[in-house]
Amino acid sequence: MPNLIREMSASPAVARVYLGGQEAMAGASLSARDQQVVQLAVSVYNECAYCRAAHRAGAKGGGVAPADIAAIERGDRAEDPRVAALVSATWELLDLRGFLKGADLERLLAQGIDRAQVYEIVALIGLKTISNWVNHIAHTEIDERLRG
Repeated sequence: MPNLIREMSASPAVARVYLGGQEAMAGASLSARDQQVVQLAVSVYNECAYCRAAHRAGAKGGGVAPADIAAIERGDRAEDPRVAALVSATWELLDLRGFLKGADLERLLAQGIDRAQVYEIVALIGLKTISNWVNHIAHTEIDERLRG
């Protein structure tokens, strides 16, 4: 059992919310790769070492180029246009706390992120905020398999 889930299990309700949300996202229009990119971007934004490690591994396993993963972790623009668009959209939503204007949505559409995917990014931000903050509170130890 990952250390994060073990920690969340202090409240089975919180663990169910998090795991159920992750399960629900399996039916999202964002691919598993795209979701890893978004979750890494949220974890970098929220400065969560545990989730950064988890989603760095997930992004790598999903085929995201190591240079793009490193760029996300530095707060730089990725070379892959899809990765760059997802990260930019995620950080913009976080910076603006969701208060996007019509022009913001138009720009996202032009970058290939439709309204449904914007909402899916919002859902991932919510899920990652739960796990990021639990990790901040608990100082969750990074699992051995996620190190390095």
